[in-house]
Amino acid sequence: MRPAAGEARRRTATALARRMLFALVLLMLLLTGGLPLLVMVADSISGGDGGRLAAYRALFASTRPWLLMGNSMVLATLTTSGSLVLGIPAGVLVSRTDLPGRRALAALLAMPLLLPPYLTAVAWMGVGTANGLVAGLLFGLPGCVLVLTTAFMPLVMILVATTLRAVPRRLEDAGLMLSGWPAVLRRISLPLIAPGILLAAALVFLLTLGEVSVPLSLRYPVFAVESLNRFAAFYDLTAATAAAMPLAGVTALVLGAEAWLARRTGGAHVLDARAAGDCLRIPLGGLRTPVTVVAWGAALALVGWPFVLLIGRAGGVVNYVAAFRAAGDSLVRSLLLAGTAGALLAGMGFLLALFIRENGPALGAAVGGTALFLFAVPGPVIGVGLIVLWNRPWANLIYATPLMLLAGYLARYTAVTLRLNRAFLDLLPEGLVDAARVAGAGWFQRLVWVVTPLAWRGIAAAWLAGAVFCLRDVGLSLLVHPPGADTLPVRIMTLAANGAPEMIAALCVILVLTTLFGVVCLMLILGREKVLA
Repeated sequence: MRPAAGEARRRTATALARRMLFALVLLMLLLTGGLPLLVMVADSISGGDGGRLAAYRALFASTRPWLLMGNSMVLATLTTSGSLVLGIPAGVLVSRTDLPGRRALAALLAMPLLLPPYLTAVAWMGVGTANGLVAGLLFGLPGCVLVLTTAFMPLVMILVATTLRAVPRRLEDAGLMLSGWPAVLRRISLPLIAPGILLAAALVFLLTLGEVSVPLSLRYPVFAVESLNRFAAFYDLTAATAAAMPLAGVTALVLGAEAWLARRTGGAHVLDARAAGDCLRIPLGGLRTPVTVVAWGAALALVGWPFVLLIGRAGGVVNYVAAFRAAGDSLVRSLLLAGTAGALLAGMGFLLALFIRENGPALGAAVGGTALFLFAVPGPVIGVGLIVLWNRPWANLIYATPLMLLAGYLARYTAVTLRLNRAFLDLLPEGLVDAARVAGAGWFQRLVWVVTPLAWRGIAAAWLAGAVFCLRDVGLSLLVHPPGADTLPVRIMTLAANGAPEMIAALCVILVLTTLFGVVCLMLILGREKVLA
């Protein structure tokens, strides 16, 4: 009886420790993202009619906020439409056709997503300098739509490509017996991935709605800049909170509508991630050459040409040396913060993905939905929430340190590492884990000796992806970076007002090359996994 009682106590202790570990990770997500938003909401409505609510009345008493919100909605709608028009065909081309060099094309098109959108704007400014007609169209709404469509279209392409690979081959085989590929795509494949397309559209809309750096640089007034200006220019935390709340509300409404429409369209339950390596290729036939020319021509015009001109504008080695002297500390700081945050994000994403895998889809929907909401909430809103929560005398050890940036990064980008780790964990062979369980290995032993070694590529990919997203962040970092401890994207925006154009271009090139190094490493890891093959 004693051995049995000891084994029971050991299992109980293991189960308790496992629950505490998962609770700690969930608590960290809620403390960094959920709690700041809740405190911001409570703070914004406390004090009665004569207190905080007066900030709302002052904000919306004039027509300016309504005009700014209208501008934001128009910009988000046009950007989302352009991203869908370009991203859906691009996703089909790079994932399902026999287009030559489709992986290189996908990498080129995806590059703007992995950089601060402001860098894409700077690159297009170089095009405007070289071409007077482009310069006339670059500023204002047309320029913002062009830059943000280029920046966020890859998100649509990636989600379409990933979900298309999960369409069961038997359904497309059956369709091809009755019709050709155009009809199969229109009536079978694309309807099945409608939830993925809806998610991509919602994310592009919300990311555009919360973007501040591109509208600031291209002089198009939007609502997201209002919250930033009220804090950065006037240090009016109450007014900044009031200005941030509508953006948080729109985020909740859009994601709620996306979830409702995704349930109505169905199709997600049919997709199978394990089928990613067994999908049919669409033969382009006689259209192969013209489609290749058009696809590569569009990619080079939208992405290649602006960045080539940016490199040319940076000039010689002297400008790079001057740029490094001006912002080398910001580059080092950005790399340290991004690497640290990426490691924390990878660990959180892995444990949350494992937690969801072991506890069913209902919990996965709750945790994944929370992480997705925090990812979609505009960066300035998260920043205001963190400031409201930690700008207190007893919290100076956190408020005046880079911990504010780390907290913001964990809140915003856990969704990225969670999704990557879930994709890799879905491919693990269940037999090995079951064999370890039958052999008597406890949960922590299976985690250390079986699951983690099998999933290490997913963890490494999540670390790199999290680091890249932290490295590109602008909206959040503008608000919460400690004095004298800015990141490189923030330094570039600060210097752009009065710095030499050659030095600004050189700083942009340095940031591009730094990011691309991480992206290349990420692609080398992902390239060996059929989930993204």
